[in-house]
Amino acid sequence: MYQPAESLTLANARAVLGEGLRAIAAGQAEIDLSRLGTVDSSAVATLLAWKRAAAARNASLALTNAPASLQSLAGLYGVDGLL
Repeated sequence: MYQPAESLTLANARAVLGEGLRAIAAGQAEIDLSRLGTVDSSAVATLLAWKRAAAARNASLALTNAPASLQSLAGLYGVDGLL
């Protein structure tokens, strides 16, 4: 199962986005975010892109174990309900 590493920031968002998209295309229905420690707004954008990709395949995608920092950013941007 694909699981992002400790960081999801602007510096690595493109690579992490691609890894997640490949996992979704392979049929993965859950991404565990528990290892994420460092996030910025790029993380929120990446998660939303993953959700869109899953929806385009008529599949659901569960994002589990989001760290508090990521939940806080999602709340700040008003997308916590989408994630």
